[in-house]
Amino acid sequence: MSAPSDGAAPGGDPLEEEVAVGEVVDEPGTDATDAAAARLAADLDATAAGADRLEQTAEEAVAEAVEVAQRLQAERDELRDLVQRVQADFANYKRRVDGQRTEQRAQAALDLVRELLPVLDAGEAALAQGHEDVAPVHGHLLGTLEKLGLAKVDSAGEPFDPNVHEAVLHEEGDGEAVVAEVLRAGYVWNAHVVRPAMVKVRG
Repeated sequence: MSAPSDGAAPGGDPLEEEVAVGEVVDEPGTDATDAAAARLAADLDATAAGADRLEQTAEEAVAEAVEVAQRLQAERDELRDLVQRVQADFANYKRRVDGQRTEQRAQAALDLVRELLPVLDAGEAALAQGHEDVAPVHGHLLGTLEKLGLAKVDSAGEPFDPNVHEAVLHEEGDGEAVVAEVLRAGYVWNAHVVRPAMVKVRG
């Protein structure tokens, strides 16, 4: 009868024999498991660091955007103030120029009326001497000037007004000083005295 083979116990369990000759299975706590856990921890740390850097970058971007917005708002306010000042200056300049133009036109008209007064005086003198042929021209000129604002000051019997009358003669009288006689007519142009009336005062 032949002897049992080496390495096999008589009557032994085949499973035990297979485990005995098989490779060793890794169990928790081995070097391979620790290395994998370390790599995972390193990856988590790297991810956390990346998230921190991303958060910091986002905060810096937000801060920069806020700073830019504030600077743009300040520049906008400055430009708006500048535009408002320019508009106000232009409005004042326009009013001043319009006022000057109005004054210049009024002064030019006043100067023209002063130049025409001797013509009116000559027409009145001619009419007083009986030259009725000058009446149409004199009347047309006087009527045109009156439409534009000329008013004649020559009413005798009115109270003496030093603003529109120039007293060159005086006679005694009772009570308030009145215009006794108009020696030369005066004229008012749009509330401006062009020439006071030369009068004789009584009183």
